[in-house]
Amino acid sequence: MKHLWRALVFALVFSAFMPGRSAAQGTSTQTGRGQGAGLELGQNYPNPVSQETRIPFVIGEPQGCTDSGRLHRASLRIYNLLAQLIAVPVLQGGAGNVAGGEPVENLLLTCSQYLAFWDGKYSQTGENVASGIYLYRLEVDGKVLVKKMIVRK
Repeated sequence: MKHLWRALVFALVFSAFMPGRSAAQGTSTQTGRGQGAGLELGQNYPNPVSQETRIPFVIGEPQGCTDSGRLHRASLRIYNLLAQLIAVPVLQGGAGNVAGGEPVENLLLTCSQYLAFWDGKYSQTGENVASGIYLYRLEVDGKVLVKKMIVRK
């Protein structure tokens, strides 16, 4: 019975991260690519996470971006399986008009490859997160991609 409840909770939590019309919005959580949108969410590394991790993502087509001056609104957030916000990673290295160390929260970014950094801590308390499965969610101009990561202490 416990397994049934866990499966139900997982399904409900995961569905909370999925937009109501994911096919119409061109999102794919399986591959981490937004179809036709030039949007990609890479797997975090290292995974499983023991202390800190990096999350690669791509906005637009960096090699052939037709509108390189266009700004895309991007947010990257980390959630637990209860859909509670755990942290907002920071942009590593910086790019374009955004400095490194800036939280990836409603940032205006151009077509490029980016790398976000998360130190494995809760944003509010600064304490290390518990071992378990976490979801990270990239939203760019209303398009959403979600992947999972494992934290092992």
